[in-house]
Amino acid sequence: MLEPLLGSTNRERVLMYLCLRKEGYAREIARFWKTDLDPIQRQLERLELGGLLISRTAGRMRFYEFNPRFPFLRELLALLEKTFLFYPEEDRSRLAMDRRRPRRRGKPL
Repeated sequence: MLEPLLGSTNRERVLMYLCLRKEGYAREIARFWKTDLDPIQRQLERLELGGLLISRTAGRMRFYEFNPRFPFLRELLALLEKTFLFYPEEDRSRLAMDRRRPRRRGKPL
């Protein structure tokens, strides 16, 4: 939806994922969108070089999140949140559900 503005579908995917999940790593984002890892990594690196994202390392993983000092962050997040309303229902429900911890053993589905 924002591809003409942002220049890349994968850039939109990365930004939308981080907008709704607050942080993530490259493989997690690629798996969520069912796309290749390389273009997602390239977009994360470009966005970090541009100052929009910051990253931190935890073990062998590099987590990315929005840079709170980016001058247009509030406006960008507002645009992404408004765009989210026009996503298909399936994508909206998947993005809104944020399960990261494993389920307790023996807990019913």
